[in-house]
Amino acid sequence: MKRTPLYDEHVRLGGKMVEFAGWEMPVQYSGVIQEHQNVRERVGLFDVSHMGEIWVSGPNAEAALQHLACNNVASLYDGKAQYSAILNENGGVIDDIIIYRFNKELYLLCVNASNAEKDFEWLCSKNPTDARIENASAEYGQIAVQGPRAMELLAPLLKGPAFASLKPFHFIEAELLGSKVIVARTGYTGEDGVEIFVKTERTADLWRLLLEHGASYGVLPCGLGARDSLRLEAAYPLHGHELAEDVPALESGLGWIVKFDKGEFIGRKALAVIKEKGQARKLVGFELDEAGIARQGDTLADTGSQIGVITSGTKTPTVNKALGMAFIRADLAAPGTKVSAVVRGRSISAHVVALPFYKRPSGKAA
Repeated sequence: MKRTPLYDEHVRLGGKMVEFAGWEMPVQYSGVIQEHQNVRERVGLFDVSHMGEIWVSGPNAEAALQHLACNNVASLYDGKAQYSAILNENGGVIDDIIIYRFNKELYLLCVNASNAEKDFEWLCSKNPTDARIENASAEYGQIAVQGPRAMELLAPLLKGPAFASLKPFHFIEAELLGSKVIVARTGYTGEDGVEIFVKTERTADLWRLLLEHGASYGVLPCGLGARDSLRLEAAYPLHGHELAEDVPALESGLGWIVKFDKGEFIGRKALAVIKEKGQARKLVGFELDEAGIARQGDTLADTGSQIGVITSGTKTPTVNKALGMAFIRADLAAPGTKVSAVVRGRSISAHVVALPFYKRPSGKAA
């Protein structure tokens, strides 16, 4: 298994290490529930150094990304980030990504850990231009600082108007510990915060600084368990669960980032057919009405007939309900629809609900 630059820090802090996407990562430290709640109420640190970084550069960088990704890269400006996806010719999701524009000739793509090499090879093979594509994943560590006190924690470390005025889905280049970093106001928890890209050799120094400085803000190191329960409450999709190469992006709930009017891109033709004919199934949220927990691979049924497949499910700490997401027949996707979750042969009453399950209270930072 691969190890991030923070492996020794996780062991020192007593993190419970598990295999994830080929990496040895902490699933928890003090406990999933405590870590989850701390991110909702205070601030948590996540090691996301396993994520991949791919640079796209050159005079034709924008044109390349317009073809390779489904969102409209031309709508970006310097310092702006964009959620997007790499699709195959059938409209399936090879990976969901974030694109960061430094200038019209320089973009950084953050890709999922298990897909970094595959994404890089796909982008290179499908690149319609002479734009340069470089896999720089080994050069960067990445730390996510998430929670309502995240910006407060970072303000003394990132002094100046650039950080003070940093808006969601924007980023800046800054200096920490004498090293250049990229600070992006993005995250995967449903809370405020940033993700910090830092050179591999300085990642552990930054981690220790954030823990030490963050002690007065109630910071806790957090593992994959809390990351998953937080993203599920916020209804963020996860590749291999809600997103897959054999599931069209429109069915995965990514229609809002599929920009048909920008021109041709990989997967456009297949998705246009689905858009015209209508979706056979949709991604929905559900809650159980009886005791039990439904998980990925369990099914949804109506009067004994299977109508859907569950992609993610658990009982989450903040919402405090057994819930999940599932692909369901489009005619049964309306919130309030009564269904049954079939778990190990047992039928549990449930109902469809609107997503997300959790929204950050209006009093918290945007």
